[in-house]
Amino acid sequence: MRTGEAYLKSLNDERTVLLDGEVVDNVAGHPAFRNVAQTIAELFDIAADPANGMQYHSDEIDGPANLVFSVPRSADQLAARRRAVERWTKHTHGWVGRSPDHVGTFFAAFGAHPEVFEHPERDFAGNISRYYQRILAENLYVSYAIIPPQVSRATTASGWEGDFLQAGVVRETEEGLIVRGSQMLATGAAIADEVFVTCIKPLGPDDVDFAVSFALPVATPGLKLLCRRPYAPQASSDFDYPLTSRYDEPDALVIFDDVLVPWDRVFIDRNVETLRRQFFDTGAHALGNWQAQTRLNTKLQFIAAVARKVTQVNGTERIPGVQEKLGELAAVVSSVESALVAAEHTAEPDEAGMLVPGKRALYGAMGLQSETYPRAIAILRDLVGGGVLQMPSGVSDMKSPVTGPDVERYIASPGVSSEERIKLFRLAWDIIGSEFAGRHQQYELFYAGAPFVVKGAYTFRNYGFELHVAELDEFLAAYGTDHIQSGQIQEAK
Repeated sequence: MRTGEAYLKSLNDERTVLLDGEVVDNVAGHPAFRNVAQTIAELFDIAADPANGMQYHSDEIDGPANLVFSVPRSADQLAARRRAVERWTKHTHGWVGRSPDHVGTFFAAFGAHPEVFEHPERDFAGNISRYYQRILAENLYVSYAIIPPQVSRATTASGWEGDFLQAGVVRETEEGLIVRGSQMLATGAAIADEVFVTCIKPLGPDDVDFAVSFALPVATPGLKLLCRRPYAPQASSDFDYPLTSRYDEPDALVIFDDVLVPWDRVFIDRNVETLRRQFFDTGAHALGNWQAQTRLNTKLQFIAAVARKVTQVNGTERIPGVQEKLGELAAVVSSVESALVAAEHTAEPDEAGMLVPGKRALYGAMGLQSETYPRAIAILRDLVGGGVLQMPSGVSDMKSPVTGPDVERYIASPGVSSEERIKLFRLAWDIIGSEFAGRHQQYELFYAGAPFVVKGAYTFRNYGFELHVAELDEFLAAYGTDHIQSGQIQEAK
């Protein structure tokens, strides 16, 4: 169980992180990554402290490991795993969307189903088992890039003009595969230990060169991370931007300049069918998104608390219309929490003995995520009104002898100091109006893919319409024009 200090030291490994046309010299010390890396370090420290209940004995490594990486094989283990995930999400209040437990959860399911990765000539099943054991033993932070770059949504990579725009195999050597191209969207990769690269988007027979699955250290030669514009450096202070300054996890396009992927790091080699199976035949998609919905639940609860606090400070909590808004927000948040509870209680073991959360409840919540999160934000917008626009320009206005007295006098509420009010409304703005807030709204909209895909591919297919249609057919078969009971239609006489 490594410490946060050990994690931060590990980031100084000559990784190629690109920002503003240059290579970042020291990721852990750079303003764009420093604070969120510190947040991840705090998560590792929480897990390393036995008092926090986040450790268990792993049979896979015959030693202690982080519960968030465990394979749940009983109801008690599944509940313990959820509590461990919640322990981390409570620390970040749900604002770190790809913390180490996210991709680590996928590998827990992969590790429980190595048979999916079996290959007639190479030990890919052994590779996946050993890699999962490394995650357990070393408490690794693995990010992933599993979506093709947005070159064209009309065709897949084989139909694009250009040489390997999506990450794919250009040739095979005795040492391993040579990969060229790019993949998105590697959230957290700049501050992760390793990056898992594959493709969750369905591929066709002509896309075989892109049907790969592997993991590499971020510092691998030829691997580059082209990062989006960071928001943390623009945050004037942690008081003015309390979320931006702490939780601005980086997103990046992963670029491969003929990178060698050693054979012991390959899980799938140019096999479209196995590529489809890795997420769904292993239960990884369900288990991984159960972790994701646990995080979303914590985040929504945090937003609801901010909304409630705003009405208390504004003195509007007794207004019926305001109570209706808070009630609607409570219903929105409770729906996600209820789905989590239902998924846990309807979980069933698969053929490998891994407990898979109930898919009907899980994918039901996921199907509404693109509506749930924006609705929560919209309600908070209604409740704060123009209060978030009335704030001073920053902490300097509060401390300056020129502006301080006016701020203290005019930006306050009964029984609430100027500083308390400004702190709360600054937080609300960082949820609904800052660049960080905009990124999170877009992020939650497409967290598990395009909404039409989530609803059509996951929610629709896992609801179980067949049972209810069969019940409906039974009801419809119970009556007809030849079975009209006397007295129902007098005109029939």
